[in-house]
Amino acid sequence: MRHAKHKHTLGLKTQHRSAAMSNLAVALITHGRIQTTLAKAKALRPFVEKVITLAKKANAEEDKAKKLHFRRQALTRVHDPKAMHILFNEKAGEFANRPGGYTRIYKLVPRLGDAADMALIELISADDEGYGAKKKSRRTKTAAKKKAPAKKAEKAEAKEEAPEAEETPEVFDATEDTPEETKE
Repeated sequence: MRHAKHKHTLGLKTQHRSAAMSNLAVALITHGRIQTTLAKAKALRPFVEKVITLAKKANAEEDKAKKLHFRRQALTRVHDPKAMHILFNEKAGEFANRPGGYTRIYKLVPRLGDAADMALIELISADDEGYGAKKKSRRTKTAAKKKAPAKKAEKAEAKEEAPEAEETPEVFDATEDTPEETKE
């Protein structure tokens, strides 16, 4: 059966689509970020991430024959030796500790001519702040909500027991009129 075999066809024949993905991957590798349509960016992401994974494997490998094998596998997908040189020799080390997610897609405003959804796709640097940030799981969020009323009750009790704080002196605001004492 051929169910779910057509993922990102982009309305192109197979040879045209592979050439388009190869050209987009070359542009992304050499420039770091490119602006394209949202559909092409979503199709490019898995394509270029597989090529980056091949570069990562080659970087981690000690055997020269296996390194060459990974490079040749990548060259069958991306038909530009200069881009492959940049990826395998310069950028592969950046992705060594990253377990995936080498690209990021930002949605942009639609294009004026035909209102096509536009996107910016970029390679993520290794020192990106968003990488590695753990999100709270759903379980911890619900547990925190249940604990919140108890914390409010504790704060209310603490306020009742605490002595009244002295009033803070008025802070001078430079935007207001100056007091008459300072005008003299």
